[in-house]
Amino acid sequence: MGERDALHLKNLPRHVAIIMDGNGRWAQGKGLPRTMGHKKGMDSIREIVTISSNYGIKGLTLYAFSTENWRRPREEVDFLMSLPRIYLKKELPQLMRNNVKLYFSGRLHGLPPEIQDILREAASATENNKGLFLNIAINYGGRAEITDAAAKIAQLVREEKLEPGDITEDIVAAHMYTANLGDPDLLIRTGGEARLSNFLLWQAAYAELYFTPVLWPDFGKEEYDRALFAYSSRERRFGQLSRELGD
Repeated sequence: MGERDALHLKNLPRHVAIIMDGNGRWAQGKGLPRTMGHKKGMDSIREIVTISSNYGIKGLTLYAFSTENWRRPREEVDFLMSLPRIYLKKELPQLMRNNVKLYFSGRLHGLPPEIQDILREAASATENNKGLFLNIAINYGGRAEITDAAAKIAQLVREEKLEPGDITEDIVAAHMYTANLGDPDLLIRTGGEARLSNFLLWQAAYAELYFTPVLWPDFGKEEYDRALFAYSSRERRFGQLSRELGD
C-alpha cells in the first residue's frame, strides 16, 4: 500500500456524492454518438461502486438524471431512461453479492411507470443488505427537493401536527429525500465544470468539494483515490477556527 492509500484509508468520507459529468463530451471526442458515452459511463459506475464497497464507505450518491435533463434531445433522453433497466439487470447480482443496498431519490413519480416499477423492485430486492448504501438520484433537482420538503412540512402545519415555531434545520433535513443517509462529506464533480448544478443544495452545505477535468467514463480507481486523498488532507472545520489557530 502506497503513502496515498495509507493516508486516505485512515480518514475516509462516510458519504461520497458524485456529479458524473462528461459522458457526452467523451463520446463526441471519439467521434461517437453521445449515447455511447452514457453507456461507457456505466463501467465507471460499476468500478466506483465496487471500490466504495471495498473501502468500507457507508454511502454513495450518484447524480444520474436531473430534472433539467428532460430538455435534452429526445433520443438522448430515451436512451438515458433505458439505462436503469440495463444497469440493474446486469449489475443486481453483483450488488447483492457485495451487500449493497439500493435507494432512489428524486421525483420518482415523474418517471415512466415501467422505470418506477424497475426501481421499486431493485430497492425491494436489496432492502435487507447492510453494506454500501447506494443512492441513485434520478429525476432529481436540489431546488425541487427543498420545495417538496417545504410542502410536506406545510402540510404538517396545516394538519396542526407541527407548529411553525417548531420548524428547525433538523425538521427540514428529516423531510429531504436523503433523510436516511445524511449529508455528504465529499462531493466530486468530473468533467471540468466547477458548479453544483442543482445537486444536493441543502446537504452539501459543509461538504468538501473536489473538481476534476477527467470525464466520467475515464474516472477510475486512480482518480477516485486522488479525490479521497485530497479529502483526507483537508481539515474540516464546519465554521470553526482551525485547530492550528486555537479557540
